[in-house]
Amino acid sequence: MSALTTLRIDPGHPALAGHFPGAPVLPGVVLLDETVRALEQRQGTASARWTVAAAKFLKPVLPGETLILECEPLANGSMRFAVSSAGRPVASGVLRPADAPRHASHRVSDEASHATAGPAAEPRTSDAHWAGAPERGSATLTSIMIFLSLSLGRPVARALLCGIATYFFVFGPRARRHARDYLRRALDREPSLLDVFRQIFTFSATILDRLYLGRERYELFDITTEGEPLMRSIVAGGRGAFLLGAHLGSFEIMSAVGRRQPGLRVAMAMYEDNASKLKVLFSRNPDSAPEIIPLGHLEAMLRIRDCLDRGSFVGMLADRTIGEAPAQRVDFLGYPALFPSGPMRAAAALKRPVFFMTGLYRGANRYHVAFRQIADFTDVARASREAQVQAAIGRYVALLEEYCRSDPYNWFNFYDFWHDASGGGRGEAG
Repeated sequence: MSALTTLRIDPGHPALAGHFPGAPVLPGVVLLDETVRALEQRQGTASARWTVAAAKFLKPVLPGETLILECEPLANGSMRFAVSSAGRPVASGVLRPADAPRHASHRVSDEASHATAGPAAEPRTSDAHWAGAPERGSATLTSIMIFLSLSLGRPVARALLCGIATYFFVFGPRARRHARDYLRRALDREPSLLDVFRQIFTFSATILDRLYLGRERYELFDITTEGEPLMRSIVAGGRGAFLLGAHLGSFEIMSAVGRRQPGLRVAMAMYEDNASKLKVLFSRNPDSAPEIIPLGHLEAMLRIRDCLDRGSFVGMLADRTIGEAPAQRVDFLGYPALFPSGPMRAAAALKRPVFFMTGLYRGANRYHVAFRQIADFTDVARASREAQVQAAIGRYVALLEEYCRSDPYNWFNFYDFWHDASGGGRGEAG
């Protein structure tokens, strides 16, 4: 990489005043903002815009510190950068052009991957499978299903659901194959075709129920909960917390639980593609829609912190890796898999409690919502933060495994989640 510019952090920078009183440290988002600004100046135009594909912070930046910023363009149009101070690495990452397709970050070169993840970098496998997979079905068919569901009611819609699930079962050999790979691990036996169909039908049922939840038809559902007193205590404390879910069951059922608990507000932090789908769900009733924080933008962490300071929960799905973002390899259902470490690092940096949340579909109109505490980073010292983050990710995965075994058909990652870690999925017929 070539040296781009020298940056000096002014001791009077306004971001230092509240971050943190008595021990000022430059916020990472400000460092990224300075990096982007320098790159835009280098391009010679203010029209160039970047989003963060990956970022890793290696050392705190103190007031008055002089930084060296280096960058290198990558073949896919992204820009690799590295920041150092007195020869010591401070930060590194990859910036993606703002107008590039969302999946472009998946094609960042291996060299950039090593720059952001360090010498022990794990291959980014999971996201390459799910993010690039085309969705089946047509917009017209979806619109017809929505109309019939809302006009004729849930019982009639569920009768139609069997045909829709059968369509996806028959014409989705890849998803069917990966469903069998997962079920083999979760059930500890060879799954039957009926097992695979049950998983696809469960997924279809939760998608259908999103329509009614988005329109606050909560009376249609019989919902049981565990751990709800924990949530009430957080709401009463007014400090906010992180809710980490997964593609397991229904996260949307949380809205029904929130209705029973005055003051419980949830903001969803998610990537733009998923955010647009959630907006469509609540398009007819925008007042009930959760606040959405688009990830991949410089202001995302600031908005997350503001929501927490207002006493809100911030919900994130933490089971799928994205692009070159940091991840941790953990044994899951007997085999190693990658899990993103970003959500847990954010909770540690903002010193907040973290809860696991899932809404499990249990047939007919029944859901079971579970809240379990994973970690509390309120008083974690900086020196032990990394170890605490890794331990918390392990607890998250252990809870995910527990519910995958108790409610196996609620798993909705229909791709090679383990990247053939066991070889079990290779050469197998759909």
